Amino acid sequence: MSQGTPIRQPRYGMRTSTRRFRDAVEDFSGRSPSRFAVLVFVVLIVLFTFLLSLPFASATGRPTGLADSLFTAVSVICVTGLSTVDMATHWSFFGELIIYTGVQIGALGVLTLASILGLVVSRRLGLRSRLLAAGEADPSRTHSGVAGASQAVRLGEVGGLLATVAVSALVIELGLAALLFPRMLIGGIPPGSAALQSLYYSAMAFTNTGFTPNAEGLAPYASDYYFLTILMVGVFLGSIGFPVIHAFSRALRTPGRNQWSLHVKLTLVTSVILLAAGAVLFFALEFANPATFGPMNGFEKGFQSLFLSTMTRSGGFSTIPIDQLNGSSMLVTDMLMFIGGGSASTAGGIKVTTLAILFLAAFAEARGNDQVQAFRRRIPVDILRLAVSVVLWGASTIVISAIVILQISKAPLDLVLFDVVSAFGTSGLSTGLTAELPDVGVYVMAATMFMGRIGTVTFAAALALRQRRQLFQNPEERPIVG
Repeated sequence: MSQGTPIRQPRYGMRTSTRRFRDAVEDFSGRSPSRFAVLVFVVLIVLFTFLLSLPFASATGRPTGLADSLFTAVSVICVTGLSTVDMATHWSFFGELIIYTGVQIGALGVLTLASILGLVVSRRLGLRSRLLAAGEADPSRTHSGVAGASQAVRLGEVGGLLATVAVSALVIELGLAALLFPRMLIGGIPPGSAALQSLYYSAMAFTNTGFTPNAEGLAPYASDYYFLTILMVGVFLGSIGFPVIHAFSRALRTPGRNQWSLHVKLTLVTSVILLAAGAVLFFALEFANPATFGPMNGFEKGFQSLFLSTMTRSGGFSTIPIDQLNGSSMLVTDMLMFIGGGSASTAGGIKVTTLAILFLAAFAEARGNDQVQAFRRRIPVDILRLAVSVVLWGASTIVISAIVILQISKAPLDLVLFDVVSAFGTSGLSTGLTAELPDVGVYVMAATMFMGRIGTVTFAAALALRQRRQLFQNPEERPIVG
């Protein structure tokens, strides 16, 4: 070997180390997608906490405290919309850019976004990437493994679903921004600021986050029905879920050849029922409240009731003082926020299909049917068990968080329960309690948001070492229920 011959061993060693690291990550994600999802969310929260704590991320040029930066990072990645600082004035342009980026990542789903990037790079999806993306779109896969062809999202459709996620998010947000832009120009906002605010509002509506770029919030648009309608459309599209949007896109491409799946039907029917029921209840309960709907005429009360019903499902925007709602309205809002939106959507909560399955099971039991059916389709027993588990885990999370916050803040139960449910359901509506909590309370609320976003099923599956197959059955005995 001559003296001028380069030594390639270090490069080979670096390549080997990179390959080993990649193989280790792929092996871990393949063996436990749910744990990998939790780990990625934690890493992202740590990263965004660091970025938001930097001095040039705040408008004052001073570092943001750990509690505020951590809470904001969790709220952004979990697309919740709660805040402990004034989001419109506290952050610099760099900070707002970090928040905008984090909201997009959190909304699309970490695993889905990773699969999209992998698809762009390799121009194909491997089996493991398909499994990860399917688990993001349908959490029951991480609970019980790869399911049959009757799942809401079939394995072969994951590539199309990922393309739908990326394209629909881009098209919907740009479409919403295009509709909001002329309204802001008419309102006297300079073109540059109007463009940025339009993109910001469209992203916060579609991702169901609810942050506003101006310090007044929605006050300047409280009676602008065009502006509020665009926000409601964006929130609804973000809350129905990407599998439903995927079904819409297939129907548009091949009209008359597609049959709606049970998941799509349950999501749409339950969402419309909850939307209408919430609007009617808010109209009746807040009709004479002088602090909310009292001074409005009949049309305004009806529209604002529909707007509030839409936003309680996870939107987070508000045109009225939430802390001035009647106690009955707060309880209704708690229930709607706990339910949330559709599965694999930007909304949180236990999801509308979970509620639908539980009601269908109750009706089947009342009629003496041994099978749970909907739209001439039978729902498996394991899906019913999964729905019960989701509700119990969600309710347990809320109860524990509420007890701790009550002890810390000594605030009234209705205010504490409202903000805790909002955190779990990633709604973003607040009575103002969250911003007044001490640091320890802020950390508890951040943990509640984290639990609500990653999903109770995913978290439970991540804690389990593996799914055990029981090789024997114990004797059956029927306890008394009810």
